[in-house]
Amino acid sequence: MPLPTRHSSTYPVVRSAAWLPLLLLACLAMAPAAHAEETLPRGQWVALFNGQNLEGWTPKIRYCELGDNYKQTFRVEDGLLKVRYDGYDEFNERFGHLFYKQPFSHYRLRIEYRFVGDQVKGGPGWATRNSGVMLHGEMPQTMGKDQDFPASIEIQFLGGLGAGPRSTANLCTPGTHVVMDEKLIKQHCTSSRSKTYDGDGWVTVEIEVHGNRVIRHKIDDQVVLEYNQPQLDDADAHARELATKQGTVQLSGGSISLQSESHPIDFRSVEIMVLEE
Repeated sequence: MPLPTRHSSTYPVVRSAAWLPLLLLACLAMAPAAHAEETLPRGQWVALFNGQNLEGWTPKIRYCELGDNYKQTFRVEDGLLKVRYDGYDEFNERFGHLFYKQPFSHYRLRIEYRFVGDQVKGGPGWATRNSGVMLHGEMPQTMGKDQDFPASIEIQFLGGLGAGPRSTANLCTPGTHVVMDEKLIKQHCTSSRSKTYDGDGWVTVEIEVHGNRVIRHKIDDQVVLEYNQPQLDDADAHARELATKQGTVQLSGGSISLQSESHPIDFRSVEIMVLEE
């Protein structure tokens, strides 16, 4: 997603007993996520992508019905999960997301990716060598047909452009906010402390997720970004509707989805480790 600059506003982190009702509501709202994690072993890496097909994954591409893999945007070839646009005449803002079948709340997620080839005609300039994974997202069934991005927390993947620094494992927040240093962050994207990855080499990003308490982005076992209290943006109409249905703006879990943003990308592995919490 793009990297506009906005100002942050002060947000006091609630530590009193008044926080308990919200916390309970958040836990109740995310009960399906906790239940889904019961199907996987704790403390072991499990492949979400099997290297053979898209079993367990469902595409939702803008202007298309749920499950319509427009022009085979998402495909599996040579053991890789590929995002491709060779069937497109032009991108036409058909932003896509490939959703895993279950939501999660407490886990480690490890993804290997690389950017390849050239951006499809009509892709926005900011989306060059740009993709990502969405966490704590809404389920795809709640998205509108013409909705571009799910309300979620995006771990943004950026490839270097051979012209200066361009960090990866950044944060973007479609329909959401987070808290950093006890301040509510309302700017859409926040850069990490990672180095720049030029070329088409493989990059491994790990995200450590502890429900609503803390989320950490890691590269080479080093934390490059950290924040807490992910929450829906009550100024966004769709996010506000989701918050009303779940009884709180706070996000303790949700869907995981891989992006299609107009530049070809390969995913070699997508693995999850469910945590004990």
